[in-house]
Amino acid sequence: MTDFTELVDLAAERVGGAVLYANDDFFAPKENLLKASAPVFLEGEYTDRGKWMDGWESRRRRTPGFDWCVIRLGLPGIIRGVVVDTAFFKGNYPEQCSLEACAVDGQPTIEQLLDEAVEWREVLPVSALRGDSQNPFPIADTERATHLRFKIYPDGGVARLRVYGEVVPDRARTAAAAGGGRIDLAAVESGGLVLACSDMFFGHRHNLIMPGRAANMSDGWETKRRRGPGHDWVVIKLGARGRIHQVEVDTSHFKGNFPESCSLEGADAPADGGDASALDSLAWTEILPRTKLQAHTRHHFTDELRHAPGALTHVRFNIYPDGGVSRLRLYGSVEEE
Repeated sequence: MTDFTELVDLAAERVGGAVLYANDDFFAPKENLLKASAPVFLEGEYTDRGKWMDGWESRRRRTPGFDWCVIRLGLPGIIRGVVVDTAFFKGNYPEQCSLEACAVDGQPTIEQLLDEAVEWREVLPVSALRGDSQNPFPIADTERATHLRFKIYPDGGVARLRVYGEVVPDRARTAAAAGGGRIDLAAVESGGLVLACSDMFFGHRHNLIMPGRAANMSDGWETKRRRGPGHDWVVIKLGARGRIHQVEVDTSHFKGNFPESCSLEGADAPADGGDASALDSLAWTEILPRTKLQAHTRHHFTDELRHAPGALTHVRFNIYPDGGVSRLRLYGSVEEE
């Protein structure tokens, strides 16, 4: 696909994304648009309204205009790209689409979002779509977004909408943490991002920092079986520069395929460095020495940590030699800039 699809899906259901309103979803409900699963097609499956489709589908428009829906992002942030997936919509997909964004903090109602006072900005101009295809669109917008208005022209069906970007959390929450509170510095909702990993054959690296407990083994980070020397690893950019006080390594659901042990290293990158291309230049310091793990267990490490590294911006989590981990939590305090 494209590089932006390696970022976090800000609109995903699993992080709290929701379709709040659609002007029309006669044939297929608006909620399908953000479903985590890949779209499917059921031959011969019909409802009392027509063919069952795994997506959002409006009726055939007989008047001028377009159809649209309003989406609340689960994670506010800067959008870097979207994928408009029209899978299985062949004779009934929209000819074009566009996307607008706004930033309204708190929990605004749909009536408040539709008020004329809300300033929507265009982040994707009217763009052509292909049917039964994944349509990727890079986004050049640089402002924080909390909600989207997705328009289709003139009508039709879209299976899924993926909104990839960089999380920009609530600044007040981060400032409060800097006052002495502790947060999970690696969590996606704190702005954490898994920049790179050695392997993710069975489970995506971003699963490590997702909210909540893993639902099953597929909801963690899992590497293939290693047949040679070495070990697997991930590098995480913390949501804020901070000091780590407690580490949780959760191997829930991994019973015959958990790592034998793990370790953790940290680095403090300059403000203008530390992206994926600069990882090799970071100076890594041990935080948690190599420590044995158990199957299907939440491990908590506090006394085992070496606190000398101080404030950090990045961590490298190593597993030996391979296997799966459900979640990694790095509880700490934000270091004031």
